[in-house]
Amino acid sequence: MQERRTFMDGIWRLLLLLWALSIIFPVVWILYQSLRTNVEFFQDIWALPTELHWSNYTKAWTEYNIGQSLLNTLYYVGVSLVLGTFLTTLNAYALTRMRFRGRKFIWSLIMLSLFLPGINALVPQYILMKTLNLTNSLTGLIILDSFGENVFFLMLLGGFMSSLPKDLEESGFIDGASLFQMFWKIIVPLSTPGIVTVAIFKFLGLYNNFLGPFIYLSEPSKYTIGVNMYQANMKMQYTSDWVTMFAGVIIVMIPSIIFYVIFQKRIMAGATMGAMKG
Repeated sequence: MQERRTFMDGIWRLLLLLWALSIIFPVVWILYQSLRTNVEFFQDIWALPTELHWSNYTKAWTEYNIGQSLLNTLYYVGVSLVLGTFLTTLNAYALTRMRFRGRKFIWSLIMLSLFLPGINALVPQYILMKTLNLTNSLTGLIILDSFGENVFFLMLLGGFMSSLPKDLEESGFIDGASLFQMFWKIIVPLSTPGIVTVAIFKFLGLYNNFLGPFIYLSEPSKYTIGVNMYQANMKMQYTSDWVTMFAGVIIVMIPSIIFYVIFQKRIMAGATMGAMKG
């Protein structure tokens, strides 16, 4: 029995190692390719660079207009993150802490939406955005992503809030607190771990969002980083300047890597806490 357990532990460790290598190896490969020349790249894609060409990063920054696209992404992600997280917190509070007729029916509809392909909503969604003159606008994209609730985030935060003691609100009402004061001064502070977890996942989703900006943004000056790098990739069929492309990919990856390193423990702790409390 002990030998079998040891064997299974070894298998799991090997699988985890292979999983880690499948993530790390492509990043390392792109990194050292970005420091080579195009001649070296086409001669041997596996060889290490004979000389480090950091000028590829300068060329990628200017040629692909990464600075402007990063500013666009910062505006889009920042405003959508704050507004979207606040609205998710409000919705979770209303559906878990308040009692009103039809609440269970609303929850049932929300659960039902998990089984519906989101791509089915693209056409009517685009028609609505076009009718409201919100296409080709970062502000319109912010409105779309902020008010478009994510069921997973709502379930995560709703499960966390539902575990809070009911006595807290009863004591607040006795002391004369209004409904909004109960929400803002009692529920929100106690739900901070869950809110932070939702905000982190929202940030990663918004920063890596490609489909929405690709559909609704048409001017290059308004492109987010994902669409900008897609357009840069399309140019490769004419230029084949792959080392500059790889340098741009590394630059784009840096913000999300830094964000993950800083909030790694909060992601794991918050997600586990929300799952256990839900």
